Amino acid sequence: MTNAAQQRATRNYRARLAERGIKRFEVMALGSDRELLRTLAHRLTEDGPKAEQTRAAVKALVADEQAKQGGILAALRRSPLVGIDFDLARPRVEGRSVDL
Repeated sequence: MTNAAQQRATRNYRARLAERGIKRFEVMALGSDRELLRTLAHRLTEDGPKAEQTRAAVKALVADEQAKQGGILAALRRSPLVGIDFDLARPRVEGRSVDL
């Protein structure tokens, strides 16, 4: 367990971060990407042109993925089964009786 002094130090540290506009959150990723994500997070918390360049590059990479909305519908429309007349009707069958 942590003592009161450690809790107070953590609370003060997080308050100073909040004053700078920095938020804590959890990220799930591969273990091999740990240092990459830590470096990226550290770079994004800094002020300056490197942080802005990094932010712009990441946004550009992520924007490409977000622009692909409707991908499932487009894949279904490209399917070779488009236009085939399926009979999807099923007979209604009552379930078996269960003795409780």
